[in-house]
Amino acid sequence: MHVPHWIERKREGGELKPEEIRVLIGQFTAGHVPDYQMAAMAMAIFFRGMTETETAALTAAMRDSGRVFKWPAGTPPKVDKHSTGGIGDKVSLVLAPLLACENFWVPMVSGRGLGITGGTLDKLESIPGFNVHLSGEAALRQIEKIGLFMAGQTADFCPADKKLYALRDVTGTVPSQALIIASIMSKKLAESLDRLVLDVKFGSGAFMKTREEAEALAAGLSAAGNGNGVRTTALLTPMDEPLGQTVGNALEVAESVETLQNRGPADLVELTLELCVAVTDLPREIFRRHLESGAAWDKFLKLVEEQQGDARALENLAAFHPAPEVATIPAPNDGVIRRIDAKAIGLASVLLGAGRMVAADTIDFAVGFSGIRKTGEPVTKGEPLLAIHARDTAGLAMARQAVERAIVIE
Repeated sequence: MHVPHWIERKREGGELKPEEIRVLIGQFTAGHVPDYQMAAMAMAIFFRGMTETETAALTAAMRDSGRVFKWPAGTPPKVDKHSTGGIGDKVSLVLAPLLACENFWVPMVSGRGLGITGGTLDKLESIPGFNVHLSGEAALRQIEKIGLFMAGQTADFCPADKKLYALRDVTGTVPSQALIIASIMSKKLAESLDRLVLDVKFGSGAFMKTREEAEALAAGLSAAGNGNGVRTTALLTPMDEPLGQTVGNALEVAESVETLQNRGPADLVELTLELCVAVTDLPREIFRRHLESGAAWDKFLKLVEEQQGDARALENLAAFHPAPEVATIPAPNDGVIRRIDAKAIGLASVLLGAGRMVAADTIDFAVGFSGIRKTGEPVTKGEPLLAIHARDTAGLAMARQAVERAIVIE
């Protein structure tokens, strides 16, 4: 093993052999390849890219760097969904119980938010007592009992991804498509899924700004999944305005509860149903009936109870996490909402404390936005456009300025 030679080859546009990639990732995970060499390799990959064969080898090596789920024979199909991240994206909280209602197993290993996009684990932890730290044995017992779990990445689950992402985050190599694909798909492949649906977002509030970029990423992700025996489908969805009507952890969980009780906003409901259909091939109306009947809500309650959450708090979670400063923003004039910039709303929510700019930042569950109107809606002067939930008056003032810039009414 001569890592400098491999770095040089990739730097000059050459191709790494699958066995070289496997050894590199294995030795990096074990601590035998120093961070500075792996950072150099990441930068070479960022500029030179990787072939489909290299990307597949990197994905497999990262998957195999730790524990891979082993499911008992004869158990239901294992399915999951991955979103590339958006503003107000709480789909997982609704989709997982819906899929479990149809006797699919949903082993959802989720992540935390970083930057302007929120994380499923942060949302779940706004539920008092909810435990996202499940051992492999506990996860298996729970999925056998209720058909799903939603938990975080353990130390022995894709450890190479955790180490490599920490380097990418501080070396400007996060946007590398090959590294993005390997990071996402190694974790999904380690779940030992039968089927996976990808929600690849594009627009101002997404990682991929253009549809063309999203199409390229979707193709790469799908190739990595299908090439490793997981039936993988991808949907491209716009993220120019927040999804649903809330942004912020407790606020988004409260909206998810409303959706599971068949009172959710149309855009959130329709996207969730579309993803359910894509990963199962079952008719949309089957899943809609699970919302209407309360079956999905019952399944979510079981999930919360199994993971030590206080289910009683769900009915009034925003009141459990009250923001000291709440103010509505009125429309400055009559007209139609032409733009609600998801990126600006997402950044404002992070500055309020709902997200992280660096991994060590503490999350404030109470803050964010609610009652967010949708583009294309007519409004009259003085009518509320949204409500800001802030920790203090300084946060309120900052968010007010951001909202005034983010929303265009003509």
